[in-house]
Amino acid sequence: MDKKEKLDNIIQGCLRQERASQEALFKFFYSKMLTVCLRYTSDRDTAQELLQDGFIKIFDKLERYEDAGSFEGWVRRIMVNTCIDHYRKSKKDPVLYDDDSVFRDVDDTLSGFGDEDLTEMNSQLVMKAIAELSPAYRTVFNMFVIENYSHKEIADTLGISEGTSKSNLAKAKANLQKALKDKLKKMY
Repeated sequence: MDKKEKLDNIIQGCLRQERASQEALFKFFYSKMLTVCLRYTSDRDTAQELLQDGFIKIFDKLERYEDAGSFEGWVRRIMVNTCIDHYRKSKKDPVLYDDDSVFRDVDDTLSGFGDEDLTEMNSQLVMKAIAELSPAYRTVFNMFVIENYSHKEIADTLGISEGTSKSNLAKAKANLQKALKDKLKKMY
């Protein structure tokens, strides 16, 4: 039995509310989805709570999955939305700016950040640096860079302006760049 057939059998078992199949689905996606959740929060305990919440949603909505596209993509989208919902509910971070005029030159700021800098570094180091960003910066960074949301989609989802999304992304990248340079200096 190949991986797809195994996953299809697990899904069918979950649809029948079989606990063993639910556990198998959880184990099947645990590490990948925990990684997704860790990108949106700064601590492992919260990430695991988000993972649990996401899987509850997956089990509740499983009958709605229409087998149109990747099941893993569908699971991932639920996890990302769970993380975003958590961010919105706990939005305490005062670093959300709504004054678009302050950040007119966002594109100039973004162009100073080289994507090759991130790809050449150890992923653990990058994940740690992302986790150290403020919740506002981390959420916008993940949504834009990892999940490919547009600034309009981010603004609509988080209830902020597009300018705020752009400025938070620019500041997230600048903070990441500085943090990674500092970490690399300490390493070498």
